[in-house]
Amino acid sequence: MRMGAIVTRIIQQMKRDKRTLALLFFAPLLVLSLMYFIFNSNEATITLVVSDAPAPLIEKLKNADFSIVVDDHFTKKQLQDKEYDGWLEIEPNSSKLTLLNDDPSQSKALTMQLAQILQPSQAAMRSLKTDYVYGDEDTAIFDIFSPMLIGFFVFFFVFLITGIALLKERTSGTLERLLATPIKRSEIVAGYMVGYGLFAFLQTIIIVLFGIYVLDIVHVGSIWLVLLINMVVALVSLSLGALLSSFAASEFQMMQFIPLIIVPQVFFSGIFPLDSMAEWLQSMGRIMPLYYAADALNGVMYKGYAFLDIILNLSILACFAIVFITLNIISLKKYRSL
Repeated sequence: MRMGAIVTRIIQQMKRDKRTLALLFFAPLLVLSLMYFIFNSNEATITLVVSDAPAPLIEKLKNADFSIVVDDHFTKKQLQDKEYDGWLEIEPNSSKLTLLNDDPSQSKALTMQLAQILQPSQAAMRSLKTDYVYGDEDTAIFDIFSPMLIGFFVFFFVFLITGIALLKERTSGTLERLLATPIKRSEIVAGYMVGYGLFAFLQTIIIVLFGIYVLDIVHVGSIWLVLLINMVVALVSLSLGALLSSFAASEFQMMQFIPLIIVPQVFFSGIFPLDSMAEWLQSMGRIMPLYYAADALNGVMYKGYAFLDIILNLSILACFAIVFITLNIISLKKYRSL
């Protein structure tokens, strides 16, 4: 009987908590559906540019399911700008294969298929030189998404810690006491952003320096740009965590936002190639902050991008932060209309 009373109380409590029930049944279906569509996406087509190649070789390459672009005046800069997978130059005495190598798995697949096609000609195989735009032949797939992991951990832990801390401020009555003073809502939000932001930025610096100098995560570009990107990511996460904390009544409810807010962003942060996904999935990815953070971090740490190359990503992330901060100010109206 006593155990039955406990069970009855829990059932009644869960029935009253409509949001928990919705997340209990909806969140797993959302994540499972995303995984289904992502893992059932078509494999990306390998695009190979060919220069000065005889017609029989071009025909063989087309039959190997390559997407072939014939251009006898192609340049390495074009390969980088258009993000083709590789460029094969055929010369009388030697041939050269230049790989973009922004995805090592694609580069290895291209090299293996090309080796099979050129196998009948041992001379062609021996004279084939391979060059890389990014990385080298030892580049692993982890080198591609390890920069994205830094951005993810900054985003996740700042979001979690800030959201729970601000929730305690509200449930303990501290926020209500602040709202009872003449201080403006914008000043309250700014104060929280700066106060918690100092610790968020310190956490960001520690994560970045540990990842680069202790774990030896690849970084080609400026470490100052890496820090700048992650500072902006921390600001976005800080403002988003503060916003969502206003809709949670307990730490448990704050944790419920993770499968809806954090997990879907992982799928669109570059760990899974977006190019092979359906168009509507790619569009979904472009409305998530981690998409732009991961793109900027990968560009700086793996490709060696400069500030001007990532300014668009930084601008979009800054817009996310501005929107979330504005919504934070508006959300305080339910406590005070001043």
